[in-house]
Amino acid sequence: MYWYEDEVKQLEKAHKNDRIDPGIIFYGSSTFRLWNTIEHDFAKQKVTNLGFGGSTLAACVWFFERIMTDYHPQALIVYAGDNDLGDGRNPEEIFIFFQQLMFKANKEFGDLPCFFVSLKPSLSRWHMADQFKYTNNLIESEIIRSNGNWKFIDVFKEMLDKSGKPDPSYFDQDGLHLSKAGYRLWQKIILEKLSKRHLKLISR
Repeated sequence: MYWYEDEVKQLEKAHKNDRIDPGIIFYGSSTFRLWNTIEHDFAKQKVTNLGFGGSTLAACVWFFERIMTDYHPQALIVYAGDNDLGDGRNPEEIFIFFQQLMFKANKEFGDLPCFFVSLKPSLSRWHMADQFKYTNNLIESEIIRSNGNWKFIDVFKEMLDKSGKPDPSYFDQDGLHLSKAGYRLWQKIILEKLSKRHLKLISR
């Protein structure tokens, strides 16, 4: 995990003045870190972006306490696991990392509303689609089974075209990260899910 140290140290120092009132925390991989319009896209809410580049779900678990120290969020939204599969881990390992993250988040924040964004159907990793679907199914089933403060946000199906393959318009040139259209779609899906939870959103 040493290769994440520089970014984690930056996150430890960042947002010091917002830790008592960070609003909604976005935590996870570069899909969140690269969301440069996130404050504009969630203009009616206060948001804090704690994504770090290339992170795995394993890294999110490993660094959780360090990064989340002294934060008092209104909600937590997580996206990670994509890179774990890309690194050769299997769905069952990622599922265990998710269980560990649930435990740490619930220990740190109690019954805080928490959301896991499903793994996306990346163009560059479409050859692993079955593994992505299985991982999403494991995590969604666990969230439903636990019937607690966690909710599943499914972006996978919404990012497919009529033929059932990833819609290229939602992806950057690398076929992995999101395009502007992709982020607009995620904004819509996430806001709808927050609304369904009747989450009292903090105005900026």
